[in-house]
Amino acid sequence: MFTDPDIPYQVFPDELDLVVEAATMMTVLAAQRLERIDAMRREALRDATRNGRVLTEVVERGVRLELAAALRITEHAAGELLTFAEAMVHSYPAVLVSMERAQITEVHAQILVAAVNELEPEFRAQVLESGIVLAESEAVGTFRRKLRTLIDKVRSATLTERYERAVTRRRIAVEPDDGGMGWLHVYAPMVAIHAAVSRVTAMAKAMKVRDGETRTLDQVRADVVLDLLIDGATEIHPDHARGARATVFVTTPVLALLHDSDASRAAAGIDPPVVEGIGPIPLPVARELAGGASGWTRVLTHPETGMVLSVGRDQYRPPPALQKLVKWRADRCMGPGCGMPASRCDVDHNVDWALGGHTELTNLAPLCEGHHTVRHHTDWSIEQVPGSGGAIRWTSPSGRHYLVKPERAVPVFRSTESSDAPF
Repeated sequence: MFTDPDIPYQVFPDELDLVVEAATMMTVLAAQRLERIDAMRREALRDATRNGRVLTEVVERGVRLELAAALRITEHAAGELLTFAEAMVHSYPAVLVSMERAQITEVHAQILVAAVNELEPEFRAQVLESGIVLAESEAVGTFRRKLRTLIDKVRSATLTERYERAVTRRRIAVEPDDGGMGWLHVYAPMVAIHAAVSRVTAMAKAMKVRDGETRTLDQVRADVVLDLLIDGATEIHPDHARGARATVFVTTPVLALLHDSDASRAAAGIDPPVVEGIGPIPLPVARELAGGASGWTRVLTHPETGMVLSVGRDQYRPPPALQKLVKWRADRCMGPGCGMPASRCDVDHNVDWALGGHTELTNLAPLCEGHHTVRHHTDWSIEQVPGSGGAIRWTSPSGRHYLVKPERAVPVFRSTESSDAPF
């Protein structure tokens, strides 16, 4: 998501311009603060060396205490500032430069540095370069998600062995809380957890429509989980809720299934299988899901004919196949910066059906309940950019424009005689 630079929206600055200007100044000053914090730390270490002191940890503690006292923050917060400043100045100067130019915010920088620090050294340079590009173009929420996707893709060659190690640590844990309440944590394969949450949500939504139901969706979901775990059956739930099943998209490049391991797949330059809302999964898990596991919508990304792309003005509601394609293409809500999975969104006619809009791929996009409401009941407006493969341009009440691109491209079929045909 980014502001479209090709469309002017005003001549004179308004109040939002002044907010953006102040935020830009704050980012530049934050970068300067990090440089000065690191300079202060290095000067303190040099002073200690000149005075013959070698207790570096004690010196560091003294620096941390002085910074905390001067800024009126905790020593823990001061320690995090010192660590972040040292990393930005010495390990990731390119990130600092981007922040000095106000091309990224301090939050973007913190997310990027923390993520790259956790990576194996051989992957850091590759992720850092692409990560800066993402940070300079995406809102924080979208950036965080796309950075995670980038890291998963870069590390996907070792996905199977990391999964096999991690799955042996599956367990549950109980965390007490106030008021006689507590948390039940489940550490297990994310594919299974995602399916379980999807089914519980479907059951809860079915129960919410009953007459007299006053519980929130979260409350119903919690009650459903405990009912299933304690009683071991769903007979206590209404008939229409007991039949609810998980529906999750599994996107698997066909050629990936021909490889024996994630390492050979990665070496061939083929993307890993992906589960909506989770990210890359190991090939053995993908084979199991692609082979017919129930409750999963399998999308093999090989160009196939027969996709339902339009029903024109013949009907308002998109047929199931078209809805699935619209949601698969976007992967997420097409609202600016939104991370809501498309499976939990409404399919919106970008040009309203009542105003002559067609029920076709080029006029449909998934929107979460919140963005759907804003789109229809405020002065925000949207349009699908022709020829963009599903990109949505949002126009704010002040006239600013924001472009949101879908996660995936639907195959476009061209004649071999076309000048731009790939083969």
